[in-house]
Amino acid sequence: MSYKIELVGKIGSMALIRPEDQDMDYNIFSRLGAELRPGMIWVTSGATEIGRLDYLKRTGCELCGDPEQDKADYSAQGQAILMQTYRQFVHPEYGIRQILVEHTHFNDPEKREHIRTLLERAARQKTIPIVNYNDPVSDEENRKMELAARRREGAEVHECVDNDETAAVIANLVHAKTLLLMTSTEGIYQEPGNPETLVRDVVGRDMESVEKQVRALQENCIGASRAGANGARAKLEYALGCVRNGTTVIIGHARHRISDLVDGKVPCTRIGLI
Repeated sequence: MSYKIELVGKIGSMALIRPEDQDMDYNIFSRLGAELRPGMIWVTSGATEIGRLDYLKRTGCELCGDPEQDKADYSAQGQAILMQTYRQFVHPEYGIRQILVEHTHFNDPEKREHIRTLLERAARQKTIPIVNYNDPVSDEENRKMELAARRREGAEVHECVDNDETAAVIANLVHAKTLLLMTSTEGIYQEPGNPETLVRDVVGRDMESVEKQVRALQENCIGASRAGANGARAKLEYALGCVRNGTTVIIGHARHRISDLVDGKVPCTRIGLI
């Protein structure tokens, strides 16, 4: 099968940060930039946390207002820094394009098609789309009302506040060969928090076999790496939807190279059909 998009990748906020130094991890950005190329779509978290750290550095304090408003303010401040940092490390012969999305872009057929063609054009134009959820202009109360109305109508619903879901929805939209979810663990653990129980392969000859394995793993999934994240259980659910559409899903640590994860040269969890 010929794929227009070889890879949709996603990296989480905490994988881009050195918490002990309250700063960005430039080594991660450098490693990513060396490998990102046209034919890839990169979904990145990090704007809110990077904005918070930048505000803290400049003022010596953090915002202490309404949590949702603070999140919007931090994200607006962090977006520019996030994109500037990717631009610094991506090969100069490649363009990068910031694409800020919301749930409405994937729940409306016309908007969804617009996003699909935008992403696929980028691959032909030697550019790399860098996608993030548009937190600065997203209002949680309105979003919940809109999604609840769609659910009552029985319509398909994508929330996409979690960038794992955003990446999975995009992978399905463009029929990507691979979905790579980079995180702060080596993959999915049989025992939460125990790297020695890493599950390397969740594969089968049919969807029934893969889904059975995924459901068993989800029974052991608890918690998430940060407030607002949905954790390993949700990652596995999003992965299932992609595997049904022919995409192989890889979950692995952000310290590894993209190519090493895709080629299976380092520990990670691979989910797909064989």
